[in-house]
Amino acid sequence: MVTKRTDYISWDEYFMGIAKLAAMRSKDPGTQVGCCIVGQDNKILSIGYNGLPMGCSDDEFPWAREGKDLETKYFYVTHAELNAILNYRGGSLAGAKLYVSLFPCNECAKAIVQAGIHTVIYESDKYADTDKTIASKMILKAAGVNLVPYQSSGKELTITI
Repeated sequence: MVTKRTDYISWDEYFMGIAKLAAMRSKDPGTQVGCCIVGQDNKILSIGYNGLPMGCSDDEFPWAREGKDLETKYFYVTHAELNAILNYRGGSLAGAKLYVSLFPCNECAKAIVQAGIHTVIYESDKYADTDKTIASKMILKAAGVNLVPYQSSGKELTITI
């Protein structure tokens, strides 16, 4: 008797993989972030990555990390989480899980809470000691959002496109 294969990826690996694949669409030369929002039935509801708002040319806005405010990317780039929330065309995101490759900032935390997302699974928390991330964690925890660090299995996936 033929049995099912046992080396398939888990739901968490699948959804974080999709978030990481979405991040590859980002034009940001410094940080590429991807996000995948999933319903309670493990169906993908929305995807996003960090980039400029629709209609804004990637070639006409700055991508610098340092300099005068108007000459850096920070006033212009929409984060992956907010893009995923805004990209959703269904009803409510209440009760959904959000997979993201970088822990959300305080502004995205507010949108996550307002959207009713109840779990955030994040891969990297490299800005954990910054005020924005500390504030983000305060907001998310106060609102009862579950914060789950992604536990990588170490599997390597190869995709030829």
